[in-house]
Amino acid sequence: MMTHRILSDAQNLKKLIREAEALADESMIAFARLKQAMLSARQNPQVEVHTGQRALMRLNQAEDQAIAMSTNLLRVHDELSKVAVETMADDTVKTPPSPMAIDDIKSVEKAVG
Repeated sequence: MMTHRILSDAQNLKKLIREAEALADESMIAFARLKQAMLSARQNPQVEVHTGQRALMRLNQAEDQAIAMSTNLLRVHDELSKVAVETMADDTVKTPPSPMAIDDIKSVEKAVG
C-alpha cells in the first residue's frame, strides 16, 4: 500500500517539476522579448544595421541552451512519471493512475518523442 510519505513526496515532486518547467518557459519568453527589443532598436535609422549582431548571436546561443534545458526537464518529468507508474503498480491495492497522471505521461511522451 502506498504510504502517506510516498504520496506526499510524489505530490511535492509534481509541483516542483511543473515549477521548473514554467521557469524554463519564462526564460524563453524573456529571451524572445529581449530579441524583439534588440531588433526593434536596430531598426532605428540612426543605428548601423550590423549593430548588436554579436549580442544577437550570443542571445541565440542562450536560447538554444534554454531549449536544451527545457527538453531535459521534460525528460526528468518523463522519468518521474515512469517511477510513479511503477510505484503504483507495486501498490498492493493496485490503484490505477489518475487521468491527470496519464495525460501528463502522454504529453511528455509526445514532447520527448
